[in-house]
Formats: sequence, structure tokens, C-alpha cells
Amino acid sequence: MNAPQTPAGHAPLMSLDQALADLLGRVEAISATETVATFDADGRVLAQDLVSALQVPPNDNSSMDGYALRAADVAEAGQVLRISQRIPAGHAGGPLEPGTCARIFTGAPMPAGADSVVMQEDTVAVGGDIHAAHIQVVPEKGQWVRRAGEDVARGAVVLARGERLSPASVGLAASLGLGRLPVVVRPRVALFSTGDELVMPGDVPPESMKPGTIYNSNRFFLRALLQRLGCDVTDLGVVPDQRGATVAALKGAAERHDLVLTSGGVSVGEEDHVKPAVQQLGSLDLWQIGMKPGKPFAYGTLGRATGADADRGAGAVVTNPCHFIGLPGNPVSSFVTFLLLVRPFLLKLQGATASRLLALPPAATLPAHFTVARADKRREFLRVRRNAAGGLDLFPNQSSGVLTSMAWGDGLVDKPAGTTIAQGDLVSYISLADLLA
Repeated sequence: MNAPQTPAGHAPLMSLDQALADLLGRVEAISATETVATFDADGRVLAQDLVSALQVPPNDNSSMDGYALRAADVAEAGQVLRISQRIPAGHAGGPLEPGTCARIFTGAPMPAGADSVVMQEDTVAVGGDIHAAHIQVVPEKGQWVRRAGEDVARGAVVLARGERLSPASVGLAASLGLGRLPVVVRPRVALFSTGDELVMPGDVPPESMKPGTIYNSNRFFLRALLQRLGCDVTDLGVVPDQRGATVAALKGAAERHDLVLTSGGVSVGEEDHVKPAVQQLGSLDLWQIGMKPGKPFAYGTLGRATGADADRGAGAVVTNPCHFIGLPGNPVSSFVTFLLLVRPFLLKLQGATASRLLALPPAATLPAHFTVARADKRREFLRVRRNAAGGLDLFPNQSSGVLTSMAWGDGLVDKPAGTTIAQGDLVSYISLADLLA
């Protein structure tokens, strides 16, 4: 990439990194917790450390189907050992007689005295009733044995408070015998759109749409994104372009939610009522972020009564105030700013503490199979897709209103401000799968 150029004659925009740090600095984790079935804990954030009360595995066991023996009893390949016992998984055998072996199966505990396992592929059964085994290899002491506690030690913190649970960590918790897990309650998010031009899909067929009206796409993908992040979403629909209706919607939502999220309507036009309504009920900051798409972004707070929150159990308290975030109205701008700013905000609201969750996912370095000849003063996030040749293709229309680019693409190229891209340049690629996980 070419070196960035410093634009002249313009006040500096807030950087994305600065905006994210500022946003995260304004949020504290929800204090209310609940206990849920481990089956239902995927995606939830742990409310306390998980300390193992046992070691995993609980005892030495075989990692193969084969024969448990003393390595010293097989000095050379071809030794024949009498099979003195049979140990299936879930059953404990007796001490191993010297000079014998035990038929053993994967997961079965090692008998006392045995120190190695020879897998059945390296043996030949001897006798019609399989009373002995012909050991065809010289075993190494400890081979194919899983040691007690090698996975988890008793007393170890296996999963830390603030960890967002994954399918693997849910399975790990189950391996400790935990049928229920303490987690932070789901954030309650109110979602609504503003604009008399918005029409719900299914209400009006395309051929009957009035001039100037559009289908409300933002409402659908924002709701899906919120649900993927484990939020309890209240969809308040479309609020009319009226000051009183907007104030009423915000005031009612603030009393029952942790966050009110909107898209569009936070500017200074005569029909943009969200900004003065938020300011009437609390406070509002409008940020101009040096990123493309997604320059306009609003964060504020909405006042509400403080007191007990019976819906969240004993001891839960409604905090004051309620958060407000206003996203750009253009669909790609709204989508991208959600992924880069709202996603980490919501994870911290749920108590997530791992730095990897509160920042951009690690970027891969891949070759660009396209050119971008024009440098922009803002940091750009280009919609791209990996191709069969191992490089990246660029969606031809990078407009912030072209939602097709997000559906087509599988990632974003993080293009620094003031740079261009030539064919074959190595660029930073952020997977949408990581952002949507």
C-alpha cells in the first residue's frame, strides 16, 4: 500500500479506535445474574469463575483399544502374554498379574501395575478362545495412556468470569459435572426505526409502493445481529416522524431496557426528531468517525427511575441511566458500525472481559486481486470475498446503500486512511464469520 497522506484544511475526525475506547469506557456490566442449564449456556457470559472439583480424567486410562501391560515384560517384538482380564470402558479391572496383559478398550481405566498400552493393530490374538496376545512391537513406557488430571487439575480455574461460552467450553463445563452455570442476564435491547417513508415487507407489494417509500431492511438485520449476541430484543417497530411520539417511545423503552438502538434520524433536519427527543430525556453525543462506511454515530443516555428490578430476580437493580445508540441510516453503514462498535459494547455490557472480544478480530494478510486507485481521508472497510486462487475479490459497488455487498461478501478489507491498493498488494482481511460469531 502507498503511504497515507495527511489531509489539509479539515478538522480531524475521531478515529475508530478512539471511538471504541470512548464507547467501552461508558459501559459497565449488568450486575444481575442467573443460573441456566449447561445445555442452554452457549453464547452466554460467565458470571463467576468455574473451579474444578475433580481432575479430568479422574484416573489413568487407555486412549486406544488394545492391551494394557508392563513395558518391561516385552523385551523384544514377538513376546506372547497371557490375557489375564478384560476391561471395557466404565469398568475397573483388578491389579495386573506380572507377565500378563489385560484386554482393554478406549477410555477404560488402567489396571494397577500396567504402564503402557499396545494398540490392537500391533498384536495378534493367540488361541481359539483368544487367551493370549502376540505383541509385535516393543512398547515404550507410558504409550497410549492418558494420565489422570492431564486435561484438568483439581482446584484449577477452568473457565474465568467474563468468558463468553462456546460449544467447546460448554462441553468442558459438562466434563466437570456441571449441569447448570452462572451467567450474566441477557441485555434487554429496544429496537425501533423512525421515518414515515419506511414500509414493512409483506405489508405492501412492490408494485403498490408509493413514491418515496422504501422497505425497512435495517430493522431485520439489526434484530438478527442483536439476537446472535444473546440479547433479549423488543422490536418497537416504526415510530412516526413526530416529536411527541418519539419522546414517548424512548421514555417507555428506557424504563424496561438496558439499551435503545435506532438507525437513522439522528441529524438536524426538521423531520429528525430522535436527537432532540434523546436530549430532552437525557444526553446525546454525536460523533463523526473517520471510517467509511459509517461516519455518523450517536451515543447517549436516557434517564429512568432507579429501583428494584423484579423481572431479574432478587437483588437486581435498575441502573440509571439507560444507554442509547443511534446508527447511520444507510444499511451498509448501519451494519458495519454495529459490527465494529455495537458488538463489543454489548459484549462488555454482558460482562465479557477478554480483550479479544472487545476489539477487532485478528486480521489475515491476503493478496488483493483488485485495485483501489483513489485514496480516502477515512479508514475504509471494503466488502470483499475470498476466491479459489487464495486472494480477495472486491464487490464492484462499495456504496453505503448497497446491502448486496454485505450479503455477497465474506469479509472486510481494513484499508488505512490515505492509502491506495494495487493488484497483488497484501491487505488486512477481517472475516465476517469472526465478527458475526
